[in-house]
Amino acid sequence: MSMFLDQVTISVKAGNGGNGMVAFRREKYVPDGGPAGGDGGKGGSLIFIVDEGLRTLMDFRFNRHYKGEDGEHGMSKSMHGRGAGDTFIKVPPGTVVRDVDTGIVLGDLIHEGQRLTVAKGGRGGRGNIRFATPRNPAPEVAENGEPGEERNLELELKVLADVGLVGFPSVGKSTLLSIVSAARPKIGAYHFTTLVPNLGMVQTTQGKSFVMADLPGLIEGASQGVGLGIQFLRHIERTRVILHVIDMSGSEGRDPYEDYVTINKELESYDLRLLERPQLIVANKMDMPEAEENLKAFKKKLQSLKEDEYEDDIQIFPISAISHKGINNLLNATADVLETTSEFHLEELEQEQEEVVLYKHTAEDKGYKITRDPDATWVISGDKLEKLFKMTNFDHDESIRRFARQLRAMGIDEELRERGAVDGDTVRIMKYEFEFVE
Repeated sequence: MSMFLDQVTISVKAGNGGNGMVAFRREKYVPDGGPAGGDGGKGGSLIFIVDEGLRTLMDFRFNRHYKGEDGEHGMSKSMHGRGAGDTFIKVPPGTVVRDVDTGIVLGDLIHEGQRLTVAKGGRGGRGNIRFATPRNPAPEVAENGEPGEERNLELELKVLADVGLVGFPSVGKSTLLSIVSAARPKIGAYHFTTLVPNLGMVQTTQGKSFVMADLPGLIEGASQGVGLGIQFLRHIERTRVILHVIDMSGSEGRDPYEDYVTINKELESYDLRLLERPQLIVANKMDMPEAEENLKAFKKKLQSLKEDEYEDDIQIFPISAISHKGINNLLNATADVLETTSEFHLEELEQEQEEVVLYKHTAEDKGYKITRDPDATWVISGDKLEKLFKMTNFDHDESIRRFARQLRAMGIDEELRERGAVDGDTVRIMKYEFEFVE
């Protein structure tokens, strides 16, 4: 089922854990006090949280990099570093989150308040207190903090229109849409019979954003028996506010009030409860000579109609799409009405929702791989190994020996030997080179 997509790619990096500390107690009358290096605090994670107030991915267009806080380093006197708080990032309901590099779907965020941890903070490195043993009561070993997870994410939102524009052709709907939605996302072409609705993301001066679609051609098309596809029904169904655009200058020799009545009859004939939605009347082309007069007459007729059937006040917004007059006023009012209007649901459409499958990660089996460069250097790479490397504090011989033991435990020494490594060969991990020692 084709849908408009609002798509954006961002990068996230969780906070690193703080480094553990190598320190010793220095107390009067206590010879070589024991170890007193504290642990580092944990890094902050980045967590997406669904906020129903958001309708678009507009905010992510302006800010594409998100970074969590780092944990504090451990300190002497056995003091641990402070852990960093997590960072929450709001996303609109209906956002699908995918890892760009693996293509794995991390989550489909639908319900208000639903959370997804997209990058986990690193754990704090352990200080030397943790490495004391009866055999080695004063270790010079501490770990560096674990690096926070780093990812490139693609966010994808199936976009449905919140606000629909209706009105006769040539009243200026497309002009209005092109003015208010300069930040157009890439929108998939939507072959709807022969009519393509225009869709735009709108951001108001108060920082709210919503999606506006030009519904009219569809409605006219439908009255000539062109089928409204189920996809399009969804657009109309989601539409919570209708902007009824009227050419107040009557430039085509038509009566603005007649136009208004005709279109409303048309809306009624679709029985999509479209008339139950709040309507704002947009009096366009107010820069034209006859417009002021026509607007007065229009309001009079509306008044008499209101006494017959309508109770509520219908708001009229005079604008000129050409000179941009009155537009901000209209958009802010639209956003306010949107917030107080609930969505309509057509039950049979709900079953069309597609299934989303979450894939589990397949782990690297050994946690490392060994390759050989043309210059005969052995290169060891792999996530698990690089993490150990980053967590090793190379200022202390003891920490280096511990790293060598960890490599041995992973089976790296053995595999190098099997593959023909000899004493004195160069081994590289990330940017660092070591000598292979039997």
